[in-house]
Amino acid sequence: MSHSSRVYFPQAFLDQMQQLLPDNTEYERFLAISEQPLRRSLRVNTLKISVADFLVQVAPYQWALTPIPWCAEGFWISRDDADTLPLGSTAEHLAGLFYIQEASSMLPVSALFSGDTSPERIMDMAAAPGSKTTQIAARMKNHGAILANEFSASRVKVLHANLSRCGVSNTAMTHFDGRVFGPALPECFDAILLDAPCSGEGVIRKDADALRNWSEASTAEIAATQQDLINSAFHALRPGGTLVYSTCTLNRSENQQVITWLQEQYPNAVEIEPLNSLFEGAEKAATPEGFLHVFPHIFDSEGFFVARLRKTASVPPLPVPGYKVGKPPFSPLNRKQQEEVIAAAAKSGLRWEDDMALWQRDKELWLFPRAIEALLGRVRFSRIGLKLAETFPKGYRWQHEAAIALADPAAPHAVELSSSEAEEWYRGRDIYPEHELPGDELIICYQQQPIGIAKKVGSRIKNSYPRELVRDGKLFSV
Repeated sequence: MSHSSRVYFPQAFLDQMQQLLPDNTEYERFLAISEQPLRRSLRVNTLKISVADFLVQVAPYQWALTPIPWCAEGFWISRDDADTLPLGSTAEHLAGLFYIQEASSMLPVSALFSGDTSPERIMDMAAAPGSKTTQIAARMKNHGAILANEFSASRVKVLHANLSRCGVSNTAMTHFDGRVFGPALPECFDAILLDAPCSGEGVIRKDADALRNWSEASTAEIAATQQDLINSAFHALRPGGTLVYSTCTLNRSENQQVITWLQEQYPNAVEIEPLNSLFEGAEKAATPEGFLHVFPHIFDSEGFFVARLRKTASVPPLPVPGYKVGKPPFSPLNRKQQEEVIAAAAKSGLRWEDDMALWQRDKELWLFPRAIEALLGRVRFSRIGLKLAETFPKGYRWQHEAAIALADPAAPHAVELSSSEAEEWYRGRDIYPEHELPGDELIICYQQQPIGIAKKVGSRIKNSYPRELVRDGKLFSV
């Protein structure tokens, strides 16, 4: 049954919403806003630029930016040039200065870091496409470590591309069903974000057909999976640690009831930490238990649910997994090798802090976050930290993702491109600069941001922008 021309609403869903919103005015507001398209929003990536500097840099675009109350780096955006230039094709987006992220989806990470917590090792259990992982990395200033897991193979690539574009270096990626972590990595994490797969009732403004396959039976099935995942997450969390559970759906069985189920399993170990004062106005979405149950009409956003839990005691472990992980194909560098690599990298304008460690696989050099080293050999990682370089008899070939995360735009051999040259770079073409180049190996910058690393060949800059990232179509306005 359809309530209106734009959005498909099954009748059983509407009945459920009427029970959740017994006040008729509220219910009508919910229906009315569901017809309206979602406001666009973005989050400034503070690994690359401060919010103040970002606002100065984008001022000429005359975007109308409205602060999002629960995220100091978040803004709703409306813009007149939206039809001519997609937000993802602006120079600032390509250089990783911001992430296009739905406003409600910034809430779980705000909840994870509220209070006095500074977790060292965090798991993002369902991480792709990476909006929350990059938000966590920015909150951690790239220190510590994040285990970013994604079950869907096709989305792992997207996750890596987004981490790389944003200059994230403290992340290790896995590709598993989230149920493995409780048994395989018991009590290993200071904080865990489980943004659980859900029936997606909150996304109807973005997708008018989101509820085409909705049924009460499928919702019950999803809730059973969510119970398995939250149980696994709770076991992987150390006592005293924080677990944030979130969904982009509205029904109670995938939200409140999943938390109630966990409390029933471990009555002496689960404490709810109320979120009703997380930000100004939070009480409008707060439930009696202290969860945030965000209906789309409250803040003119997507629908969302967020709960913050504290694990107050150890719980009996789950059965140890029977499989063997095998030794990872990496070995740490000895002190002399490390010093050589660090000196060569510094000469090329690449620097990192001491919480990253150098590891080698064949001719590849990698930088691993030290906070993940204790987990090596306990689960299989699909990618750890940053690929720094490939080694050759004559030296090192520094990698694009390392340049984005580590390069110093003020290095003596950094080259600032004009906007037309930067367009050529993103289109994968060699650049023929007007001026003398300061060296044979160059850090390529645009708007004082590193956007790659390249070699000088004759008088041209040989393009080394990764082929899979090369853009066609309209790019930033010149």
